Amino acid sequence: MKTKNVVKPKKIERKWYVVDAKGKVVGRLASKIATVLQGKNNPYYSPQWDMGDHVVVINSDEVVFTGKKETDKVYYRHTGYPGGIKGETPRDVRLRDSRLIIERAVRRMLPKNKLAKEMIKKLHVFKDDKHTYEAQKPQTLDI
Repeated sequence: MKTKNVVKPKKIERKWYVVDAKGKVVGRLASKIATVLQGKNNPYYSPQWDMGDHVVVINSDEVVFTGKKETDKVYYRHTGYPGGIKGETPRDVRLRDSRLIIERAVRRMLPKNKLAKEMIKKLHVFKDDKHTYEAQKPQTLDI
């Protein structure tokens, strides 16, 4: 059988959503955002195309972790040199740039392929409640 009514990515209209991260748990927030960025909330979802919408996250300074993750969780990276593993806690990341916490969590929940690079470009994170996307008239996304 052939699928007849397939929507191509060029024909879809991308929506804009705004999410208030104040008091939200990082992992639960990131999983909902990743779903919207992939387009899984749309009835015409197709995994081989980028069908997702834009998401604007505000108040990234005020996201919370459950338990002791704020001090015990470690984000690792490697410099590429022998013995070059580096790590920092979410508390250190929050002091440096709180937007990275949400961006890392969402990026790691997206598929590990070439489409993820296009999907993550539609994520816009801001530290406070002011953002520069008022002209797009974003809808509020309840999480």
